[in-house]
Amino acid sequence: MGVVVAGPNILHADLDAFYASVEQLLDPSLRGRPIAVGGGVVLAASYEAKRRGVQGGMAGWKAKQLCPDLLFVGGHFREYQRLADEVMAVLYDHTPHVQRISIDEAFLDVGGSVHLFGPPGVIAARIRQRVRDEIGLPISVGAARTKHLAKIASQVAKPDGLVVVDPERERAFLDPLPVHLVWGVGPVTERKLAERGIRTVGELAATSDDALQSLLGRAIGAKVWALAANDDERRVEGTRRSGSVGAQSAFGRREPTAELVRSVLGHLADRVATRLRAKQRAGRTVTVRVRFSSRGAPMRAVTRSRTGDAPVSTTLTLTEIAEQLVWQALADHPDRSEISLLAISVSNLVDQPVLQLELPVAPGGQEADEVRPGSATGSARWAVDTSIDAIRRKFGRSAVGYTSTALSDAASVPDEFRELAEHEL
Repeated sequence: MGVVVAGPNILHADLDAFYASVEQLLDPSLRGRPIAVGGGVVLAASYEAKRRGVQGGMAGWKAKQLCPDLLFVGGHFREYQRLADEVMAVLYDHTPHVQRISIDEAFLDVGGSVHLFGPPGVIAARIRQRVRDEIGLPISVGAARTKHLAKIASQVAKPDGLVVVDPERERAFLDPLPVHLVWGVGPVTERKLAERGIRTVGELAATSDDALQSLLGRAIGAKVWALAANDDERRVEGTRRSGSVGAQSAFGRREPTAELVRSVLGHLADRVATRLRAKQRAGRTVTVRVRFSSRGAPMRAVTRSRTGDAPVSTTLTLTEIAEQLVWQALADHPDRSEISLLAISVSNLVDQPVLQLELPVAPGGQEADEVRPGSATGSARWAVDTSIDAIRRKFGRSAVGYTSTALSDAASVPDEFRELAEHEL
């Protein structure tokens, strides 16, 4: 009896230049023109702009230099979420096995749907046609036997295309492709590999696992080698409720002054706490990450965490705890003079639909912690935050906020845009 090879039942569906495509959908006069969502910073670019070298995250002035006729447009954040959700509904029409991994992309396992809709390639074509006809957006789809291969196929299919990888021709498909298509190979890793003459996926797969671990580090080396060798046993998993929520901010090499730390952490805490309250959640464990970037020293990131008895979901309390942890991390590394990233995450989550007030005496006869949620201070902070939440829901996020956060340059990218890319609880 011969070996049965699984078919290309895993799809990766990825909307093309999503934010810019939505703007061109909403305003037909923008179609075919190089546009960028944003202003001081390019949040997203259309394919017409990308062909001129414009990229997300680029300074607006640099984008204008590369593309003088570039047109900046404001973002319609609610429309992004609405339209992306409509696309996901189309995917669910074809299989219940959908794993959404960002606002504009998802994996699907259509193995159980082929008797209803036909082979995976036919299902992918149906999805693309429905998204185009019913929603008006371009979407690229890759179909393959593994998640990693399906994702690579969708990238090869861009823009607005479909690629189905025959299981019998996986190596022929993979080997000539550039290494940057492999998950985990960013610009820095790509340069390191190029210095060793490794530029294609085939060359990466032909390199020994030990050599890659020596070059890239044990974890990254083993991961990229396995993926280049097409060793990926991960299955499509339905979206599950996350066990944590977090946010981070990168800002280039900066001296960790009290003003910088407070400003960045206040902004991050506002984003994280707002999302917690929106889902009626709070967390007992607060973790911060600090990335050191001193010149002449290797880049290094450290974490510090604190777990308390009381769950946290108020902005000021989260800011204060995060500040204490960051300064602890800085004190432990006095030889590092510059930092380039701060991050906050909250885990060990519990439901908190309402706030239970406490008597001013803590268990065991100890004086109550003033930042416990049910204390006088904690409940006042809760009341302020929930009032801010209500105003923002009605008038937009920029309508109200804490002064230190509202005036911070950490908010150069609109929070609405950041939050679209962050995982749901």
